[in-house]
Amino acid sequence: MASKIDIRNKKGSHDYEFIEKFTAGIVLSGTEIKSVRLGKVSLVDCFCAFRNGELWLRNMNIAEYSNRGYVNHDPTQERKLLLNRKELNKLERKVKERGYTIVATRMFLADSGYAKVNIALARGKKEYDKRASIIKRDTKRADERLRNL
Repeated sequence: MASKIDIRNKKGSHDYEFIEKFTAGIVLSGTEIKSVRLGKVSLVDCFCAFRNGELWLRNMNIAEYSNRGYVNHDPTQERKLLLNRKELNKLERKVKERGYTIVATRMFLADSGYAKVNIALARGKKEYDKRASIIKRDTKRADERLRNL
């Protein structure tokens, strides 16, 4: 069963150079997962931070569920990510180095029905790096068009 939910952080790939990628589980409440299944998620300006040895996702916006009862969730609350201890230790060491951060790149529903988040250890791009990426993408696109003619 292929999931139709595939939310991407396009701004993240423009602003950061991805060094290493990981797939993490995410802890969600009942109304949050229902909003995710409706595709009401925004990953813009979303990043990860460590607190007490655990990795937390910040600034991810999951819209409030419209058919809720009297209980609902805070749209921008921090959400805990689930990774192996080995991966957490590796990421925490890297983040302490200057210039590295952890960015959420994609959110999807796995075949099992659980929500997953792809995160990446990233380094910020300079303005000239961004221009170079755009030129590279445009030339690749033009080459593909010429091959298809």
